Amino acid sequence: MISEFQDLSDKIDRLAQLTQSLRAENYLLRQANHLLSVENVSFRDRLLEAQRRLEALIGQLPPPPGEDGEGAADESEATQ
Repeated sequence: MISEFQDLSDKIDRLAQLTQSLRAENYLLRQANHLLSVENVSFRDRLLEAQRRLEALIGQLPPPPGEDGEGAADESEATQ
C-alpha cells in the first residue's frame, strides 16, 4: 500500500515538473511569437514603402511609344 502511494507521489512530482517545464516553454514561445510579429509588421511596412516608391518611379516614366499617339507618328515620320 505504501509503495502505491509512493508511486502515485512520484507520478505527481513528475507531472508537476512537466507542467512547470511546459509553462516555461510556452512563455518562451510567446516571447518568440511576439518578436516575430513585430518583425513581420516591420517587413510589411518596408514592403509597402518600397511599393509606394516603385509606383512613384513608374509614374515618372514617359509613356511607351505608340501608346499616346505621338510615338506612332514620330516613327512613321522617321521612316519617310
